[in-house]
Amino acid sequence: MTTYHEFDKAKIEEALDAVKADGELARAIYARDTGDHGPVFAAEEYSVLAQCISVTVQGHQICLNLPIVGKKCISVPVSLPSGTAAQACLSICTHWGIPTGVKVTISVAGHVVVTKTFGKC
Repeated sequence: MTTYHEFDKAKIEEALDAVKADGELARAIYARDTGDHGPVFAAEEYSVLAQCISVTVQGHQICLNLPIVGKKCISVPVSLPSGTAAQACLSICTHWGIPTGVKVTISVAGHVVVTKTFGKC
């Protein structure tokens, strides 16, 4: 049976509030812009860390229930046996304050072993 690790919904909401506020600020600046910085704000992308959680490798993968995209499993290097303790960090990606995807970073013993993006980041 596959275990799907969960992120705290309150932490996800806090991250979504932050990206929404940033998107509103970017749109306000763009609206005032005289054109000198238009291209910079036209590609306004923003990513904010929501939470890091402790996870365990199972069958050379880590399975997570992710906001926006649902249940996903991420393959990890074969050298990491089942039971290996790891950390999964979730970032919410947006464009103009609208969520467009998530990025998951998997670390073992403080070293990033996998970064996976779902959607656009």
